Amino acid sequence: MMPKARTLSLSDHHVASVAPAEGLLYNPAWRMLEDGDLDALAVRLMQGRTGPIPIFAYGSLIWNPGFAVQDRRRATAIGWHRDFSLTLDHFRGTPERPGLMLALASGGTCDGLVLDIAEGTEVESMRAILRRELVAHELAANACWIQVRTDRGVESALTFYADPVDAPVARLPVEEQARLLATAAGAAGSGAEYLLRTARGLAEWGIEDDYIWTLQHLVAERIEAEAGFVPPTGR
Repeated sequence: MMPKARTLSLSDHHVASVAPAEGLLYNPAWRMLEDGDLDALAVRLMQGRTGPIPIFAYGSLIWNPGFAVQDRRRATAIGWHRDFSLTLDHFRGTPERPGLMLALASGGTCDGLVLDIAEGTEVESMRAILRRELVAHELAANACWIQVRTDRGVESALTFYADPVDAPVARLPVEEQARLLATAAGAAGSGAEYLLRTARGLAEWGIEDDYIWTLQHLVAERIEAEAGFVPPTGR
């Protein structure tokens, strides 16, 4: 019998309590990747590789892959751990209410999923993934192959923002991360929403990450401490 899942502190009620914000989806200075750029990048990344394309998902790709998935399986990234270290003043943040997004940082291990791209959809699926994850020429170096351990043994998988390159990064204590995520919001939603959906996505696969667990609890406490927060009925 599987152990009973822990109950998250962060909830939809907390997320709904974070005021929305208008802002930019992308940095207006970026040069956006077009289909031809995405295809050329995909060819470079896939050079010499055959078979289904494996993607290592550790954040939003778990709960919203955005491409055709042929197979999902648990995986552990070797030598990496989750870290909300990418700073945002757009997307899920604004200059007035800056946010953070997940990346992988060197050291430790990170449990997530390997998502195999459905065979026959490689071109459109790689375009969708690379357009979403890399967005612009300025971020195009942030795709790499890493080693992961699955029930098949050690294999390679493509992932994104492992020790981010040419991207604004802040290595902050978890308490400071929570402070930012509790208030951050922008054109794509709030930091609290992203964190909650990630925590739930991990829980659905029985993945326990003490860092994410601590962070969601601290964010919930921060939101509750804000003036005007009303606990849900029955709490």
